[in-house]
Amino acid sequence: METRTDVGALEERLAEVLRENAQLRDVLARRGVVEQAKGVLAERHALAPDEALEAMAAAAALMSRRVEHVAAEVVTMDRTPSLVAVELEVARS
Repeated sequence: METRTDVGALEERLAEVLRENAQLRDVLARRGVVEQAKGVLAERHALAPDEALEAMAAAAALMSRRVEHVAAEVVTMDRTPSLVAVELEVARS
């Protein structure tokens, strides 16, 4: 027979698993945006996806922003954000 302690422990574990699940879903969503932006930049600028990621990471660092925020701009804008474009030029020179 379960005691109140057992039920409480199960409830705590369930809450922990739900938090972890939400965190993992968030990470996957952010990663998806970054991967999509890598593809967009690779297509727009005829470069390797790793080069696109490096440019986004450098631009994000200069702006004190997260890479996924820069990636979201890349995906939603018709043009490459100016600081990302500058970083792509720097990488090519």
